[in-house]
Amino acid sequence: ILAQAWLPVAIRSLPASTLQKMVVKGLKKKAATKGKKATLKFTVDCQQPADDNIIEPKDFEKFLTNRIKVEGKTGNLGDKISISREKSKIHVSAEAPFSKRYLKYLGKKYLKSQQLRDFLRIVAPSKTSYELRYFNINEDKDEEE
Repeated sequence: ILAQAWLPVAIRSLPASTLQKMVVKGLKKKAATKGKKATLKFTVDCQQPADDNIIEPKDFEKFLTNRIKVEGKTGNLGDKISISREKSKIHVSAEAPFSKRYLKYLGKKYLKSQQLRDFLRIVAPSKTSYELRYFNINEDKDEEE
């Protein structure tokens, strides 16, 4: 008999067939989706500083390769994350649990290590890309004149 003393009165008064049909929320097992995992593609454009020979895109690519963590471990990219470079653009393609914000964090870390954080910043021109840009210093000169 399902009507036990610890159940609330409202539930004890329900017929046994209804109680058997009720499912406790959260106990339902979710079927694992076997299919293609979503691949996220991000781009970091280093065009401006690379043209001025301030940074080397290959060094930034190497930095990302060494520093990106997969499942809590660095140097564990495997087949989940791939990093490629096309002139001054760095392409990062990763499986689903990977945030664009993490790329920005690593980019800031790279700029800090190269002592360029005071001159360059990372800006998101679109939903899937970042761009290294100079801070606008010219605005101060206009105000003085």
